[in-house]
Amino acid sequence: MTETLPLPPTPCYVVDEARLRRNMRKLTDASARSGVKIIMAFKANALWKTFPIIAEYFTASTASSLNEMRLSLDYLGHDVHAYCPVYTEQTFPHFLEGCTHITLNSVAQFEKYYPAIKAWNEEHAATDGRRVSAGLRINPHCSVIETDIYNPSLPGSRFGVDASDLTELPDGLEGLHFHALCESTSYDLEKVLDAVEEQFGPMLDKVKWLNMGGGHLITREGYDVDHFVEITRRLRERHPGLELIIEPGSAFTWQTGDLHTTVLDVVENAGVSTAIIDASFACHMPDCLEMPYKPGIAEAIPDSEPVEGEEWSYRLGGNSCLSGDYVGDWRFDRPLRPGDRLTLLDMNHYTTVKTNMFNGIQHPSMWLRREDGTLQLLREFTYEDYRDRMD
Repeated sequence: MTETLPLPPTPCYVVDEARLRRNMRKLTDASARSGVKIIMAFKANALWKTFPIIAEYFTASTASSLNEMRLSLDYLGHDVHAYCPVYTEQTFPHFLEGCTHITLNSVAQFEKYYPAIKAWNEEHAATDGRRVSAGLRINPHCSVIETDIYNPSLPGSRFGVDASDLTELPDGLEGLHFHALCESTSYDLEKVLDAVEEQFGPMLDKVKWLNMGGGHLITREGYDVDHFVEITRRLRERHPGLELIIEPGSAFTWQTGDLHTTVLDVVENAGVSTAIIDASFACHMPDCLEMPYKPGIAEAIPDSEPVEGEEWSYRLGGNSCLSGDYVGDWRFDRPLRPGDRLTLLDMNHYTTVKTNMFNGIQHPSMWLRREDGTLQLLREFTYEDYRDRMD
């Protein structure tokens, strides 16, 4: 795969409108066939200048902070489902003002804040009819995630209420919420739903909605949408009247954008060749180090693992002074030289939302490739952006 269109100077993120719309169509189809309400999770992508495209298909969102809530109200839609591990007396009134659904993490948080939800609903029932639906997060303790940092079902998890601690549903509770997946399949979802029904089944007939959280990678090639439709249909048959909701993050922007970089130098040490690029894994691709995972590179030999000592095998090094700012290795069909451009694939979801300015490293510019092939600049970053973070 090679770029045929002229591209901006590196480093730069380029989001592709055609790919984004492809994902929106897949999600729309899955929602229509299954009857599951799909809402967008900002924790995976908050590039709001692309929201006009997304809003043609979806306008509901999930927020885990006031900033995410405000972003939806300003640029996506007013159907906002909030979940926070903990709320404060200072923030909760603002969530009441902006959200349609609020999920609490513990029985103690529910007991503390539900009176405010009830009072809000009573006040607005006689005026504008607005109301907030109260939910509670549950923990089915069903782990299908291999990476601990992304696994909310680990023993000792701070997320959600155990079935043993919920012998009766609190008055006013209208929904349950679980989150136990990460870039997972419909078969993983089926395992978790089995655990949810085993532990919380009778409660599902006493609430209005079940939010099945994120991690549903419906837009990944090979995802079994037919199976997703079947298991969610059967779930609703067993619990008539239960609204099902999912809030995928990655699925919205999966494979929709890349990070374009340039090789600046190639260094050799102990038989390892490292191509140092004008971007940083620590600053611009932190999930590569957290997960960890090795991203695809368009110019590398596909699906190839380097052989130790083999010519044209390279590690990629970032341009920060963090010793661990590198990922590798890749094999190329020619030697890499300063000035070569490399395209790091699938760098839209969980990338720009996690970037930082460690070391004062210049942040990549952000671009949108329109369906007609033209490039639209979304954002450039300057010294002032780095300076004003500490202002």
